[in-house]
Amino acid sequence: MNFTPNPEHETIREAIGKICARFDDSYWLERDRVGGFPHELHRALADGGWLGVCLPQEYGGGGLGISEATVMMQTISQSGAGLSGASAVHMNIFGLQPVAVFGNEEQKRRMLPPLIQGKEKACFAVTEPNTGLNTTRLKTRAERVGDHYVLFGQKVWISTAQVAEKMLILARTTPIEECKKPTFGLSLFYTDLDRRFVEVREIEKMGRKAVDSNELFIDGLRVPVEDRIGEEGRGFEYILHGMNPERVLIAGEAVGLGRAALQVAVNYARERVVFDRPIGQNQSIQHPLAQSWMELEAAEMMAMRAAWKYDNGLPCGADANAAKYMAAEAGFNACQRAMATLGGYGYAKEYHVERYLREMMIPRIAPISPQLILCFIAEKVLGLPKSY
Repeated sequence: MNFTPNPEHETIREAIGKICARFDDSYWLERDRVGGFPHELHRALADGGWLGVCLPQEYGGGGLGISEATVMMQTISQSGAGLSGASAVHMNIFGLQPVAVFGNEEQKRRMLPPLIQGKEKACFAVTEPNTGLNTTRLKTRAERVGDHYVLFGQKVWISTAQVAEKMLILARTTPIEECKKPTFGLSLFYTDLDRRFVEVREIEKMGRKAVDSNELFIDGLRVPVEDRIGEEGRGFEYILHGMNPERVLIAGEAVGLGRAALQVAVNYARERVVFDRPIGQNQSIQHPLAQSWMELEAAEMMAMRAAWKYDNGLPCGADANAAKYMAAEAGFNACQRAMATLGGYGYAKEYHVERYLREMMIPRIAPISPQLILCFIAEKVLGLPKSY
């Protein structure tokens, strides 16, 4: 193993850090108060060529790996942008991997460049109200009518649908009772989010007000056959290709946000004087913060190991899930400890840690619950009976 700092990764951190420095704490505090998609950050990253960091170079992407994308997303989050900044571009990084891998040449040339250039935004429409993580049971259906499909159904917790022009959507093209396996009969489409046939309702939520979450009600959306990715009925197989990278990216974002909270706490502990001494001199303050540093370091190493395995074509499911679990827990602990370190001031918006704590709930529960990760590790790694 070689733990020498990677020069390319350091270059990415520096470049992304300079872009994020234009968007200071006051920018994100305002976005948290009033909402509004961070178009300025999205545009700045597009202008810098970062939106397609791990998409193929021949379509305008960077041609780099999930390792480099994880470094990028961690840096965005750690800048103080948190999940508000990271989620604004998250879909660009992993969302169209199925198009890049399984799309035909015409689709790649038509679909990838506008997203990479920042001319179009996309949302990822898979989750449904009554199926949750049981994706094979989703109810949205796509009926073939000549040279197009007609879609009907409902999706929920769809990020950026308020500002997106496109959506990557999974729908059932063959009834489940007619399929040999539940995973068969699902098809994947990348198509226009035509608001004449898709009603988008924003969900008011606890944090990350800058990046909308929505319910979609789809009634008669016409989708050209040319917008179907790969073969009909193999969409579940295609969508799985993006799930491990997403878990790794979420892990990087959680580590970044945890480090942002830890830094606020450390700075405050140095400066806050009580009983004629800085509170950072007290071991009851020092020890929890030191523990968070160790937890975040361990989570980052697990995330980078998972990313390295993915980039090198090795099985990485256990590593990716473990990274997401460890990073979410380490980040949450760091935010809680930062809040405790600041005491009453931690509850004040001007110090930002209460925003960090609210946003850190996202990687704890999405895109997969910590309990289901534990079930996955127990079954796939430890060889215990399947429990769900």
